Amino acid sequence: MKLYTIDTELFRLDGGAMFGVVPKALWNKLLPADENNMCELAMRCLLIKDEERLILIDTGIGNKQDEKFLSRYLLHGSNTLDKSLAKHGYSKEDITDVFLTHLHFDHVGGAVEKSGKLLAPTFKNAVYWSNKSHWNWAKEPNARESASFLKENILPLQESKQLQFIDIPKNHELISFTDNISIRFVSGHTKDMMLPQIRYKNRTVVFVADLIPTAAHLLTPYIASYDMFPLQTIQEKTIFLEEALAKDYILFFEHDAQVECCTLCKNEKGKVVVKDSFTTADII
Repeated sequence: MKLYTIDTELFRLDGGAMFGVVPKALWNKLLPADENNMCELAMRCLLIKDEERLILIDTGIGNKQDEKFLSRYLLHGSNTLDKSLAKHGYSKEDITDVFLTHLHFDHVGGAVEKSGKLLAPTFKNAVYWSNKSHWNWAKEPNARESASFLKENILPLQESKQLQFIDIPKNHELISFTDNISIRFVSGHTKDMMLPQIRYKNRTVVFVADLIPTAAHLLTPYIASYDMFPLQTIQEKTIFLEEALAKDYILFFEHDAQVECCTLCKNEKGKVVVKDSFTTADII
């Protein structure tokens, strides 16, 4: 098995939205905002070479949206999905599986592209993986998430027949996706988000998606106002962090523009903080 970091564009979101009820005087020390209160964030994907499979976890925002839509998020940086794949010797046609943690536009937008006047899956040879519970949640979005679940990102996947669903166990326990990848289900951010948990070089790497968007969100009450069920996020994050500490997990951050991966420890005040930060290339 081999892991490759796939960097796509950077973007900006409102700092208050990223930290909810936590005062700016506190969170701004960890993730500084610009003069417009916007924080820089990554849309970092993960590519897994696992025997004959080439699995891409999430796809970034893509480029099919109009200029008005994309301008809201101040996209910048030189990285794109195509460039990052090419850096590691791959193209979109090589991808065998696209694993979608959830269907918010900054995670699934790159899964669909314009083909002439039509929309079609970006990865022509891939199976796309979601779960039926989250899929149905996204197809009929609530008022708070309607701006995040966009039909143009979702319906073409179903129409293509490339979409398959992962079965969720009744007790939401960890299940196997491959011999080396398990799936953790969490529902505080959005219903039945899936976090891949990868066994790699005798370590466990967890793609934490929006359960913990950045290293600045390690503190328990630091959660985004985008979360549908904040108290559930706190509970899920607390349980996960205790497990990650006990088992020395490596966390892979999708949205932290500075910290790609880290291990954890507790500081002198008993707070969970970054112990060591590094990249996937540094994992030994």
